[in-house]
Amino acid sequence: MEEINLLFQGFAVAMSPFNLLLMLVGVTLGVIIGVLPGLGGANGIAILLPLTFTMPPTSAIIMLSCIYWGALFGGAITSILFNIPGEPWSVATTFDGYPMARNGKAGAALTTAFTSSFVGAFFAIVMITFLAPLVAKFALQFGPPEFFAVYFLTFCSFVGMNKGSPFKVISAMMLGFALATVGMDTVTGQLRLTFGNHELMRGFDFLIAVIGLFGIGEILLSMEEGLSFSGATAKIRSQIVWETWKQLPKYWATSLRSCLIGCWMGITPGGATPASFMSYGVAKRVSKRGENFGNGEMEGIIAPETAAHAAGTAALLPMLSLGIPGSPTAAVLLGGLLIWGLQPGPLLFVEKPDFVWGLIASMYLGNLAGLFVVLTCVPLFASILRIPFSIIAPIIIVICAVGAYTVHNATFDVWLMMGFGVLGYIFKKLDYPMAPMVLALVLGDRAEDSFRQSMLMSQGSLEIFFSNYLVGSITALALGLLLWPLVGKLTKKRAVQAGTS
Repeated sequence: MEEINLLFQGFAVAMSPFNLLLMLVGVTLGVIIGVLPGLGGANGIAILLPLTFTMPPTSAIIMLSCIYWGALFGGAITSILFNIPGEPWSVATTFDGYPMARNGKAGAALTTAFTSSFVGAFFAIVMITFLAPLVAKFALQFGPPEFFAVYFLTFCSFVGMNKGSPFKVISAMMLGFALATVGMDTVTGQLRLTFGNHELMRGFDFLIAVIGLFGIGEILLSMEEGLSFSGATAKIRSQIVWETWKQLPKYWATSLRSCLIGCWMGITPGGATPASFMSYGVAKRVSKRGENFGNGEMEGIIAPETAAHAAGTAALLPMLSLGIPGSPTAAVLLGGLLIWGLQPGPLLFVEKPDFVWGLIASMYLGNLAGLFVVLTCVPLFASILRIPFSIIAPIIIVICAVGAYTVHNATFDVWLMMGFGVLGYIFKKLDYPMAPMVLALVLGDRAEDSFRQSMLMSQGSLEIFFSNYLVGSITALALGLLLWPLVGKLTKKRAVQAGTS
């Protein structure tokens, strides 16, 4: 009951005229970002974050979170109408969304996608409303060893739950740790890895790195691919919306299952993309019409869209309650909170309840605003794709440069942004994941501080990470996830040997 009262207080904060205006602006910008291939939720928030520095923290985070909701919605538009995933998590939506559009059911496909997205996000927001305070109260028991164990678990989760090469994940993470050490040591005050360059004394700002890695890196890749757009057109009439909504309740089991998969993948550092593929695969295996998936099946849109939005929203739970981001976008939002002088974690619920509950209330309103905007303005957003990419790309690059310069008012940061852009391009070409590097860059110094404090407490003994049931269980789980790929390889090798003998 306490959560309900606090939530109503949050609605009083979020429903001020200024914040409601920011919600609509954020959702609209987010949909545009989601429609444009080469951008995304994390990219858009990173590029536009400097614009919020003069706003109150609550208003700023409301606008940025609504940009995220809009980007989640917008990715489905290009996937269904043009077979071009606007976001990585929208790839699975193309499997059945584009065939439906080609069969003359574009309006129904878009309505299905938007409604499923709304349901997935709403489920995750309700979960955050009731679970975040409980997790935060539990986390108040944490000291330096427990915090390092949680950071360690986060890093190991990326290694153990990633479907790609563990070597690539670890390599990207190690580079992020190395970049996080540049600048002034927070414990001793000594300079590290600055090589006599005074510009590097403040280290590599995560915002500049993210703008370069995601914004510039994706633009370079898109320029190389030479994007050209062609596809179906759609108008969503009220009759189509009502007819589609009448059909959706019979897929309630798929929606519920996708919500659960998405929330799990969001809380653990899986992310929206694997959640969408996992949900699509499970739906195809379980559905009575599984053999028709890929030919324009409505259930093939419901599963990935519901899971992706549930995962994208659920990733904010560990970020708010523990200070651990569950996705690249949550990592960017975490950095924004730190810039505004707010410390995400359990104390945030005690020290800044208006901020926390205002944000949670804005999630409900932003999700509703996002559904309204995309259902009414699909033709407008789809027409953006008719603008030549040669015009869009320079505009995005200029916005990125302005954003990077604004962080410290330093020209050197613009060059750093370009350097990170080239690095992001190389990562994409070599198929290295950028999320682990961004996570290590954001959390590396905090994990290091917690580790060093723990070593001072224990006089250099690693046994402190098994000194009680809480820290011991978290550390054991982290080690299990770290070794999981190795266990999988050994099991597979034994199975092959058993089959040949």
